[in-house]
Amino acid sequence: MAKVSIYLNFQGDAKEAFNYYKSVFNTEFASPMMLMGDVPAMEGMPPLSDEDKSKVMHVSLPILAGIQIMGTDSLESMGHQRKIGNNMTINLEPDTREETERLFQLLSDGGSDIAPLQDMFWGSYWGCCLDRFGIRWMFNHTKSPQQNG
Repeated sequence: MAKVSIYLNFQGDAKEAFNYYKSVFNTEFASPMMLMGDVPAMEGMPPLSDEDKSKVMHVSLPILAGIQIMGTDSLESMGHQRKIGNNMTINLEPDTREETERLFQLLSDGGSDIAPLQDMFWGSYWGCCLDRFGIRWMFNHTKSPQQNG
């Protein structure tokens, strides 16, 4: 079933923020918090410092009415600067790869591709774009065992 969530970007304090949100909403993380140090080294990327390895790669927390907030830390060492406009993204999880491609194409039309759709190590067909109105959209299609594509 397709889902929508809200993705939040932090500048090094995602752990603190999500532990706070966890206490506010009295819920538990949807899965264990993934840290930057848990990510496999990618070809051509410089090694992460020990400080950056302790930052949040991904966290997900159910809040109300089936909505989840998700988050990550932006790494200054990688040139990421959090500011109003890139601190929040609407995350779409369409049911099919085709629907993911359709939505990405339409929402990026007249805007800019931040990251083209591609298969990622965590098992999703993922991408991100900025639409022509300046709104960030993230796409995550994870093929279920029953799906062909």
